[in-house]
Formats: sequence, structure tokens, C-alpha cells
Amino acid sequence: MNVQNSALGTPVERKTPNPIDKHVGSRVRMRRMLLKVSQERLGDALGLTFQQIQKYEKGTNRISASRLQQIAKVLDVQVSFFFEGAPSGDMPDGRFSAAASTAYVSDFLTTSEGVQLTKALMRIKSDRVRRRVVELVEAMAEDDDRDA
Repeated sequence: MNVQNSALGTPVERKTPNPIDKHVGSRVRMRRMLLKVSQERLGDALGLTFQQIQKYEKGTNRISASRLQQIAKVLDVQVSFFFEGAPSGDMPDGRFSAAASTAYVSDFLTTSEGVQLTKALMRIKSDRVRRRVVELVEAMAEDDDRDA
């Protein structure tokens, strides 16, 4: 997308976030939400503003290696956690990787509803009951598709 640079009168191209930066940011958000840590509290622990945390989580600002290591320490995970399921970025044009085809799952898991659902499902001890919950949700989704 081009926007006009008012000072120079020349078009300036806006950068879209790199898919890896978006993925890492979404993993930061997911872990932060699982721990019930606010953006402000995470920012305080890192000496940053909550706005900077927002930019990291959206992938708008790239997280440096040293900062990612700090974030991993504060959120009590290995740095590799943030790259799990990341798009490989080395696929030829026109082809899709498994990670890209399931990106909607990762996107959902970073929402508050995704985190709530995951936490609630994890609290169910019985494998059989968890399977039944999944079957119930699938049946509800099928009914919703028919009604739409």
C-alpha cells in the first residue's frame, strides 16, 4: 500500500509485518494470556510500555533476539516456544505449507476465547469427556453451517 509522504510529496510504501514476526508475536500473546499477565505488567517487567508489547504481539515491531530471550524468561518458556508452528518461509511461490494452512487455528488460540476454551478443556481429566466435548462442538458447528 502506498501513502503520500507530505513532507516530500513522494509515495511511501507501508510495510506489512513479516509472517515470522506475526507468528512470534502471536505466541507471545498466547503465553501472556495463558499466564493471565496484562500487556502493562509484561511491559513493566521488561522496561517497556504496553504499546510496545502491543506492537510486538501484532508483529508490527520485530522482537530482537536479546528482547525475545528476556520475554521468554519473564513468561517462563524456552525461546524455541515462540517459533513452534512458525511458517517456514522457504516454500516456492504458489505452494502452501502445513503451518500456513492451519494458521487460522493459531490465530484463534491467541484470542481470549481460544485461551479460555483451551484452559477449560485442559482442566478436564478424562480423555473420553474431552473427546465428547470436541464432538459436541463439531456437531454445533455443523448445525450452524446448515442454518447459515
